Parts: sequence; structure tokens; C-alpha cells
Amino acid sequence: MKSSIHTFSLLAAIVWSAVLPTDAQVNVTQKNNNLSRDGLYIDSAFTPGNAANLVRDLNFDGTIVGNVHAQPLYIEGGPNGPMVIVATASNNIWALNATTGLVIWSRTDIGPPVTSGLPCGNFSPVGTIGTPVVDLASRSLFFDALIDGVTKKHFIYSLNVDTGVTNAGWPVDVNATAMYNGIIFNSLVQEDRGALALVNGIVYVPYSGYFGDCGAYHGWVVGVQINNPSTGVGAWATTATGGGIWGHSGVASDGTNIFVITGNTFSTGGVWMGGEAIIRLQAGPFWTGMPTDYWAPPNWFSLDNGDVDLGGVSAMLIDVPGATPSQLVLALGKDGNAYLLNRNNLGGIIAPVAQLSVSGGLLGQSSATYTTSQGTYFVFRSGGSTLKAYKITPTSPPTIVSAWSASQSGQGSPWVTTTDGTNNAIVWVVGAQGDGKLYGYNGDTGAVIYAGTDVMSGTRKWNSGMVARGSIYVANDNKVYAFRVPAGTPTPTATATATATSTPTATATSTPTATATSTPTATATFTPTATATATATATATATAPSSPTPTPTPSEPPCSVVGSQPACDSTVFTQLTDFVVNMSAPVDPTTVQPGDFRVNGTSADNDIIGGSTITFQFNASPVVPGENLMDIPAGAFACLFTGRPFEHFSCTFTYQPPTPTATPTITPRPTPTPRPHTTPRVRPTPPPRP
Repeated sequence: MKSSIHTFSLLAAIVWSAVLPTDAQVNVTQKNNNLSRDGLYIDSAFTPGNAANLVRDLNFDGTIVGNVHAQPLYIEGGPNGPMVIVATASNNIWALNATTGLVIWSRTDIGPPVTSGLPCGNFSPVGTIGTPVVDLASRSLFFDALIDGVTKKHFIYSLNVDTGVTNAGWPVDVNATAMYNGIIFNSLVQEDRGALALVNGIVYVPYSGYFGDCGAYHGWVVGVQINNPSTGVGAWATTATGGGIWGHSGVASDGTNIFVITGNTFSTGGVWMGGEAIIRLQAGPFWTGMPTDYWAPPNWFSLDNGDVDLGGVSAMLIDVPGATPSQLVLALGKDGNAYLLNRNNLGGIIAPVAQLSVSGGLLGQSSATYTTSQGTYFVFRSGGSTLKAYKITPTSPPTIVSAWSASQSGQGSPWVTTTDGTNNAIVWVVGAQGDGKLYGYNGDTGAVIYAGTDVMSGTRKWNSGMVARGSIYVANDNKVYAFRVPAGTPTPTATATATATSTPTATATSTPTATATSTPTATATFTPTATATATATATATATAPSSPTPTPTPSEPPCSVVGSQPACDSTVFTQLTDFVVNMSAPVDPTTVQPGDFRVNGTSADNDIIGGSTITFQFNASPVVPGENLMDIPAGAFACLFTGRPFEHFSCTFTYQPPTPTATPTITPRPTPTPRPHTTPRVRPTPPPRP
């Protein structure tokens, strides 16, 4: 493992955290920010005025090595400050300082990617393609890597997100562990294009085939228990060959079940065997096979024969208040249709809840969804270079209506910012494989808010950017770009004199193909003077006050909860024992007690602190059917940087128990009426055989 830590990175991280709004979006741990794959980022810095004046940070280095097919991630709470995590197709993993763009650590020894010998395909190298996922509680990064060798194999890796060291018990050899109903996983014909998901302690990896539909591949979802990687491997696959899970966002989830969309299958004889469908899987993954847990359009066989994948875009979960049903899942097919289904009862092979022809050639990219005062939207890049937005009506049943469209030069996947969840919605997209520029559009009208002038190289149409603390990060081949909202002249709350020494000692675990074991030791020491200057944007500087104890001012943001799992006003379908709260800033761990967090008046039994994220754990679930109350009293603990007391947190969520399977009523068969006696017919004697 290659590791480098720069002496000023910790100071820069402290100043940067103080400069930017503490209610800004933090900890982008997965593709499209949320398990629903909505692509929505809440960041109060992204007002229309600020967005219009977005500036590329020319001081952000961002140099990496390798082609990028995956979305970057953003992680706080580590010893070296906030990081941008990027995976490349060369099986290189990079952790960059989020302020400077310089390397904190990198892994270039995972194993060689595949550059030849595949039966088909349309890009090279093929290594880490799908977007990784991070578990904040264990500070672990998970990703899939295809490694070349005598046998080409997919391995699922777990690294310490702060050091890059391979976690004990990993990687998992997918060839050796994944099997479903007698079907054995074959890495040679399987590709991980879609993003990974982490749901209740299990990391899920989706697989498709390669461009050209070669070999006996299947649509696969492999699940690995993150605390038991050696034996805790489960899998599901399409029964028929084909049925790849092609969409870039990969696996979506409602927090309990997971959703994927499959493509066309082969040689079915008209018998449906998992292709052209939305599939709902339970934990494991486990599939019931019941109509409630799959949907395919009635013309699925025709789609199969035409190589028209339903899964042109990954599943995306959408809630539409006022609609019946209101909890929906969206599929955007290669046939140019948008389909809405009741995600709690998919229905089998039937007509969808709603359907509309929206475009042609929907293939591979990500979509996004958001709600404003004017309605609930979904947005995607159509077959050409057009960005399209549609509304879902709050009716019974809901319908799909056109909202707006915008022409652009390029084919990137969109993402969305709002300042508070509903206001100031801005749809962002890169002119990928076109003009290479960043654009922002009004979410209600499609009017241009930001038309970038900076041309980014190495763009790919699958990719979307991500948002964190007043910044947009876009990862392209060999380069990560950062764009900042204007910040003026900030006044950070960092102390004037600080001495910090970080001495991590990392021992890399050798991979199945690598024999070298490296043990880098990185030490960072700094002693800033009373005046510390750090570049927060391309033009803004920050000067630290001389007082070692910061005094809060009325303009300082509060110390508060900015998000939770389960989310406020959400519905869950399992009796949870773990609850996550995301803070506006990293917390002082000495001030946190398990009893600070209560559900229905019951205090938690344990807590796990990871920077600005706290996981509260219960030995037994306090959740009851119906409405449940989460509560943290005012002043319970303290946030770093702000110096202000914790604000009271209280919100509700609903637990909906699974509907029990009804025992079928057996109707007794009536006693048959005796048939009248008849004289048996006499069977003639057959002639003797010659």
C-alpha cells in the first residue's frame, strides 16, 4: 500500500470544517447519496445566487491514476480530515484531502485489472467499476475488484477508510462462495457495473454481463455479512441466462428490502425466469418468488427477443405524498418507457401502476428524484443529449406528466441539491463525453442557473458528481475536480496554536494476486502560529483567532442533528435495534452517553461514535407498531468547532409490521352423489394374434 500524509492537512481540515456551513451535506457514503438512489443532497449553501456564482477551485489538485466509472464519496471524522474517496478501473483506490486534493492514502496493489481475455466487452481495463460504499460505524470501505490472473476473479474488498489497510477476513472470493439454486458464479462472464449497497450489516454487490451479451452470464446479487465475511455469503441469480443488472446505481433499498432491475434473458421459451423485471429481495439476499416480490411487463418476452432491457436505469424509490399508492419504485426502460410500481406489492406480470413513453435509448445511467412545493419530480438523461424532468401526480392512481427538458452537449447522469429538502431545487449534470462542462438547472422550470466554463477532461456518461459542505466534486479519468460556492472572508473557530501528531502504522494485507506486504508509517506534525491561513475556495482565506478558547457568536450555527436513520416521518418495516444520527459537526465523544438517545422513552444500551455520526444500539428493539418517537434532550452533548450547546432533537417514524400470510380457508369437498347402477358393457374377445 502506498500512503502519504501531508503536514498541513489536519490544519486545513480544521479550518475548512469551521469555514463551511455546519448544516451542509456531509458523509456521502454511497452512490446517489441515499439508499433510495434519489441523488438528492441537502446543503443550505446551494442557494440559486450561490449556485450561479459557483467557482472551480483551481488550488484543488485532484490527481489520481486510472479511468473512473464510479461516483466519488466524501467521508469526515478521520484523523486526517475530510476525504474524497475515488475508485478507478485500474483497481486503484484514492483518498484525497477534500480541501487540497492531495493524496492522504492510496492503494495501488489490490491486483492487476483485466485488459484482455474476456469473451466480449466495450472498455478496458476492467477492475473496480461499481461505486463503493462506506460503513461509518466500522469506518470500512467496501468495493468489488476484478483481478487478472490464471483465473480471472471478482473479489469483494473491505478497507479501513482512514488508512486504506485491508480489514481482517477480507477479500471475499466471489467465484468460491457465490451459488444460487445450483448456478455457480463465473467471474469470466460477470461484470460489476452497478453500485454497492449496505443494508443492516450486509453489503450487496450487483452483477451484469459484458457489452455484447457473451457467455452464460446471469443477473446476480451477492450479499456478504460485513461482520462475518468468511461464511456469511448469500446470493440470488436469474434462473435464465442473461438478465444482467446493468444500471449504474445498482442496488436500491427501503432500509429493509433491496430492489434491482434486470435486463433481457435468453432461451426461455416464453417462460419467465427473472429477466426484464423489478426484483424485490429480502435480507440475505432471499427471494420469495411470490408476485408481491417481482414485476415484469406483460410484453416481457417481446422485450427479451428484441434485446430491450427493462433495467436501462437502476431502480429508484420515490415517495409521493397524496398518491395512492404513495410508496413507489421507478423503472426507466431501454424501450423508452417510464414505469411506476407499488414497491410494497409489485404484483407479478401485470400492467404497471403508471406508464408513459418518455424517451428512447435509456441505458446504463442514473436518475434522480426530488420534491418541491410544485410537486414530485424525477429527472434523467434521455437517449441523446437531453435532460428531461417529469412529475408524478398525487392522485389515485398516480400518473406521469412532462415537466421540462433542457438540451445540452453531453450525456452525464443528474443529481440534485436543495437548501432544506424542498426549496431551491437545482438539477446538476456534466456534459460528459460532450463539452465536459458542469451545468445547473432550476428544478421546477429547467431554466439555466449555472453554465460552467471550465472544461473537464476524461468525462464518462455513467458518472454523476456529489455534494458535500458547499462543494461539488466530479471524478473523471485521472482527475477529480472541485467546485465551491462563494464563501467571502470566513472567520474559523480553530485555535491559534495547535500541535497534533498523527502516526498511523498500516500493515497491508496481501491480495490473492499480490505478494508484497507493505508497512508504511506516516507522521504528520504541525505547530501553526497565531495567524493561520488556509484556502477555502479559489479566492477565500481564513485567519484563526488568537484566543485558544473560541467564543460563539450569534451567527454561528447550532449543534444539531441534520439527519437520522430511520429518517424523520419515514416508515420502516422491521423492529430496529440500531439508530443513526448525523450531526452538524463532529461531536466530543466524552460528552456522549447511550442514555442520551431514547426511543419511546427507552434509553439506548450502547453507542458508536464516528466523527459527526453516532450509532445508538439497543439490546432489544424499543420499536412498537405505529408511530414511534426518537428523542435527544437539549444539551445532551457537545459538537466540536461550534462551541454552542446541543439543540433538542425529537421526531417520529412509523413501524409497519409485515402483513402475516393468511392461512387459506379449506372448503370441504361435497359428498358426491352416487352414480346410478349401470350394466357393464361386455368387452369382446379379441382375435388371436397371428
